[in-house]
Amino acid sequence: MKGSSFFASLGYTKAFQVGLWSVWLCGFVLIALSLYASQRLPSSLKEQIGKPKIVVTSTMKGFSTDPTKPKITIFSAPKTFSSVVGARHILAIQSWLSLSPDLNVVLFGQDPNLVSLAGALGSRVSVESNIDFTFLGTPFFHSMVARAQASTSDISVLVDPDIILLPDFISTLNFVHKLDHDWLLVATSPNVTQFPFYLDEAGTHWLQGDGERIKLQRMQEILAEKRQRSCCEGRILLAWNTGELPLHAGVLPPFLYGKGIHSHWIINEALSSDFRFVFDASEAISSFYVDDISHSSNKLPKGSTNDAIKEKSWEYTGNSLLGSHYGSMYFRGANFSNKLVKLIKWDGHYLFFDTEENIAFPYRDRSSLNSWKGRFMRSRREKKRMDCVEISRSLDRNMDCSFNEQFKLSKPLLPPFSLESLLPITADKDKTIILAIAGSSYRDMLLSWVCRLRRLRITNFLVCALDPEIYQFSVLQGLPVFEDPHAPSDISFNKCHFGTKCFQNVTKVKSRLVLKVLKMGYNVLLSDVDVYWFENPLPYLRSYGPAVLVAQSDEFNLTGPINMPRRLNSGFYFARSDAETITALERVVNHASTSALSEQPSFYDVLCGEGGKNRLGDDRCHEPETNLTVHFLDRDLFPNGAYRELWEEPNIKSVCKKRGCIVLHNNWINGRKRKLERQVLSGLWEYDISGRMCLQSWHSIKLTSYH
Repeated sequence: MKGSSFFASLGYTKAFQVGLWSVWLCGFVLIALSLYASQRLPSSLKEQIGKPKIVVTSTMKGFSTDPTKPKITIFSAPKTFSSVVGARHILAIQSWLSLSPDLNVVLFGQDPNLVSLAGALGSRVSVESNIDFTFLGTPFFHSMVARAQASTSDISVLVDPDIILLPDFISTLNFVHKLDHDWLLVATSPNVTQFPFYLDEAGTHWLQGDGERIKLQRMQEILAEKRQRSCCEGRILLAWNTGELPLHAGVLPPFLYGKGIHSHWIINEALSSDFRFVFDASEAISSFYVDDISHSSNKLPKGSTNDAIKEKSWEYTGNSLLGSHYGSMYFRGANFSNKLVKLIKWDGHYLFFDTEENIAFPYRDRSSLNSWKGRFMRSRREKKRMDCVEISRSLDRNMDCSFNEQFKLSKPLLPPFSLESLLPITADKDKTIILAIAGSSYRDMLLSWVCRLRRLRITNFLVCALDPEIYQFSVLQGLPVFEDPHAPSDISFNKCHFGTKCFQNVTKVKSRLVLKVLKMGYNVLLSDVDVYWFENPLPYLRSYGPAVLVAQSDEFNLTGPINMPRRLNSGFYFARSDAETITALERVVNHASTSALSEQPSFYDVLCGEGGKNRLGDDRCHEPETNLTVHFLDRDLFPNGAYRELWEEPNIKSVCKKRGCIVLHNNWINGRKRKLERQVLSGLWEYDISGRMCLQSWHSIKLTSYH
């Protein structure tokens, strides 16, 4: 028995070894064949297969085999949460949250009530105000996109706050997340006049007006009968994967969100750039927005409103102007409805349909397109596919809006505001405004200054534009800006720095405008745009009380008086709207109008007396005729550009903060370019020049394609 057992075991071992050798030889042959086959593949396909993030199998061509669900973040910018509009937003956000536990919502806004509302909606909803807004509170689309691109989620979604999403939105994203190429999904949302449904308290099931559950399929059928598509009003959803490729080439202009053009512009540029696979998923996704929810249910506030198409305001005109000057539409116009591949769902499966080539394919694999051409009608299954495609193609989606019509500016970009109309809007509760005056040569420095004030949550500032170029630029950047009709006309771009005739003329504009605002009953902090603010100086400056003009000292010596002759810096001072200050400033303006110098010597000679005869101590002057006191600010708190050579410090921000600087003036340097370079290299810079947006804390998370 032992012998037979031994020989049986030996036979088994030999059989095992033979089998092992056979498996090894077969594997070797297969490897050799696969290497040979890979060499015969087209180079483009070899590159796709060679990407480490892609796993292509025979059963799932074009998809990743990673089974994990994508993390999704929806970004939106609610307008308000009052009345009916707020009810729409809340219903829409609840519909988003019901889709998946892997979905988070980020709301852009500056309304203080937004935070408490987000808290009531749950921990997956957050509020962010650190994007760019106009002074009227309209968010900038390019800043929203940049923030969404900085997200660490697998998929980012930009959606109108009114759009209600149903579960097929998530199943569609789960499908396209597996594509082996970076993609951009677009979808238009139809409107319905009535939406008689609401979510239960758990936020998981849709209920009818009587409180009974309704099946999703039945709900979709009801809504489909009532839908009306009108995408030109901006109801377009955008979603993209967090990939390596940008959405499009070039720079996204500073479009105002919700004011037309921007969504169509980015779709057109994405198609023209051909970086990503761009497709229209309107028929694969169930999404709606409500025109009238007065009959929705007693769960929502009653009332009604219609989003009628507004007459083009200056905001719409500005977006049209930007769209016509940026990107490929400037050269070729836009007509992309036939270029967009459509994603539809047929018989439980997703299908892409290329309307331009009249072909359909179940995945984004260009190498497979030839196999589909010309054989749609060869089988019953393909006939059903074609029927599905024809149904989709027949639906009126109006994706191809007439850009040429939208770009025909019905009116020029006229001044939407005057100084008189802006003052009550921008002034703080103490009737104080911060005034900056700039020409086009200092536009980037102006924006860095504005961005710094925004970061400090300072909103009571005004900008006076010295030329039409800086005016239009400031309007498009959302600044509270007005034109000075009496500004000098000979402002040079590169020759308007300290000491030039141009500089002298510009400075005289400043004192004249300050006097005008003071006479209108407002206090004024005049600040040059080359003054960097570490903190808000107004609480400190207000402490000096009435009949005191507080100004920066231009003294560069470390020791000695700081109120020496002509050391009053007229580029940073605080003036109150009182009789003493107004009378004294009138004398300064009159003196400067007859002087061949800038206004700065006139300030000192009038207020401190020629040669400093009205000086008091080391840091004050007293003007006897008006009884106005001039106080020169402590240079440790308000240093000028020469004090202690702070601009030469390798880490100027750290040094200034340790010294307690409130502001730092970037003066005592010749030439606009040198001044600009010094400030940018110092790190005291708050503006992304190429992206036309303020630098935010999230820029360090992930640099976007717009930098």
